[in-house]
Amino acid sequence: MEIGAVDLYATNPGPIDGSVLYDQDKHVSSAVWDGQERGALRCHEHTSKLDQWTLNPKQIELVEKAGFGYLRSIPAISLDNPLISALVERWRRETNTFHLNVGEMTVTLKDVALLLGLAIDGNPVIGITYTTCSSVCEKYLGRAPESGYTSGGMVKLSWLKEFFSRCPDDASKEVIEQHTRAYLLYLVGSTIFSTTTGNKVPVMYLPLFENFERCGQYAWGAAALAFLYRALGNASLKTQSTISGCLTLLQCWSYFHLNIGRPKLNQDLMHDRFPFVLRWKGKQSSPTANRDVVFYRKALDSLKPCDVEWLPYRNMDSMIIPEHIKSTLIIGRSKTMLICFDKAERHLPNRCLRQYGMLQSIPEDVERWERKSRGVDGGVDLSGKMEAELNEWMDRHLHIVDGDEGVDEGEYMQWYLKITRKFIGRPISLSSEFQRTNAGLRDIAHIADTFSTKGLDSQQIESISRIRHIAHECLRDQIGGPVVMSDIPQEELGKRVRGKERVRRKGSCKRLRKDDAVQYSTVSEDEQPQFFSATIEVEQLHISHLDGEVDHAQFNQVDNEVDHVQLIHANADGENLPLCDANIEVDQSELAYAGGEESHVDPNHEAAKVHYEEQHEVGQEIKEEPNNTEETGQANKVLRHATLEIVNTKPSDATAEASHTVDPNDINSQQCSNIVGNSQLPHIDSETAVTEQSSAKAAMEVAPHSSLEAHEDLAQKGDCSVAV
Repeated sequence: MEIGAVDLYATNPGPIDGSVLYDQDKHVSSAVWDGQERGALRCHEHTSKLDQWTLNPKQIELVEKAGFGYLRSIPAISLDNPLISALVERWRRETNTFHLNVGEMTVTLKDVALLLGLAIDGNPVIGITYTTCSSVCEKYLGRAPESGYTSGGMVKLSWLKEFFSRCPDDASKEVIEQHTRAYLLYLVGSTIFSTTTGNKVPVMYLPLFENFERCGQYAWGAAALAFLYRALGNASLKTQSTISGCLTLLQCWSYFHLNIGRPKLNQDLMHDRFPFVLRWKGKQSSPTANRDVVFYRKALDSLKPCDVEWLPYRNMDSMIIPEHIKSTLIIGRSKTMLICFDKAERHLPNRCLRQYGMLQSIPEDVERWERKSRGVDGGVDLSGKMEAELNEWMDRHLHIVDGDEGVDEGEYMQWYLKITRKFIGRPISLSSEFQRTNAGLRDIAHIADTFSTKGLDSQQIESISRIRHIAHECLRDQIGGPVVMSDIPQEELGKRVRGKERVRRKGSCKRLRKDDAVQYSTVSEDEQPQFFSATIEVEQLHISHLDGEVDHAQFNQVDNEVDHVQLIHANADGENLPLCDANIEVDQSELAYAGGEESHVDPNHEAAKVHYEEQHEVGQEIKEEPNNTEETGQANKVLRHATLEIVNTKPSDATAEASHTVDPNDINSQQCSNIVGNSQLPHIDSETAVTEQSSAKAAMEVAPHSSLEAHEDLAQKGDCSVAV
């Protein structure tokens, strides 16, 4: 039992216990595990043009009074899109935390206060929603935007910069305040409240800027964190490809806490500056240009405790932290509800106690809550619709979490490894997983086929038969297997590579037309799925000749490169003997009529044989030959009973055309035995593109009384032919 548990932990990415991460099926990690790469997210933050605003001393004073003096001083920092994308893959909206190998971590209210210098204590950021811009802009900015600059209740950032980026020198107090409100709207719309629209900001924040002193009493830091939590949760869904919110906060939080993608600072830091995000200001040297999402994903999957800094600010100079910020840091440990208009998100520091210097215990269950999108109608005051969330925020001082000195973190880690998602990327490739699965199935099938039923009762025999049936059914269904995806990320169709993400495509696909030849591709040696030989009885070929009818024999499409396919038959002694086991090198194979004259067959003839053979020479001679003609005759006699009898059927006019080019350096052995019947030739896909070659022709010859070729003939010809 213990060994099984260890194996389960080693191979299962988690969660083993789905009580915490109950939305796993919707999470991007499920898609990544299945080989569906979405590449780097498009990161929406619009800080590049903030320095094009010119503020006079009066405006700067109003901005500081409103609580945004430190946010204004933060310069634009180049975003590392692949790093942010890899962090998003670890974010879980069920807990609002990053699920890492070392435990849960998150961006806390304390981080917001120290990194951005925003207030984390105060009135909730909530108010009235708007679906139009004209009236509210006219009231608070003194002019209304043209229709081309608006979209519902949002206005373009470019309109704000065009008309308000420079205040006239002789402006009145009212005009100065209007220009300052426009700047504040632009500031929050390009940083803490940036949206996925790319260049717009909701005008619902404008009424909160009416009185600058009252504006400074809002908990803008808590609102910024609520907005970021919601953005991370949305981006963590497999259906999303963009992310917004204060990504500068997220990236700098990672720089402080994780030794992954952290740049080397070129500047000489004589002393710390506040807010602490300024530590990363200036030119930075780091080889991030060649790092993609897969690079950061692997780094996070193999994260070690020594790569984590739980208390990154303890070495910072606390004397530079403003007193009004320092006095509210206790709220950073509050288990409360964060509010930003219609967005309400839980702040759960009890799940990340080590970020406060405490020992981590098993946290209590998170109450499930439904994230509702409120305020779709204009003029709606959200305060009346979010009473429960507002009451929880009002009681924030009553829910300060504390640690327990007697906690055993070993128990926490045992619990955590059961409820978390351990890996995002597969430790081994999909092709290797598929190869191992098939090998296990073939072993099971072999054991079931060779298991002696002597002395067993009927129930035990039935169980063995069922195991045999299930194993062979799975093998038949998995001949094609899953599409082998590369570890190299590929963008979805129609999407550009953004940021510093570089995608190396190992193959390109072209849609086939109806009349085009089917292309056969090869894959590299390290990605070739191998199919091991197994003992299969003739009856397991699912070819019946009861009542002279075909029992719907089906042949599955093969979506992967197949190295070894064996067709086997029973000899006279009842033992299994490979019909064709050849290490061949196929250049341009053609399937043609397999000898004998073409005969016109009555559809109702009681027995018909369908076989094909390849016309080109094979690379090596067939290894196994019958020892004597007597064995050959007996084997042929047995195989003759396995002939497929076709009633009321005609040879299909649709012949499969194929082009198959195999590099002998990549493929050491191929066994050429394929069955063709009422279906197209199996399609073989791979990640590497191959050149289009001349098409191969597949045809069926139906002869009522032709006999099977002997093994000696097969060996002499160097062909692999199958008579069914």
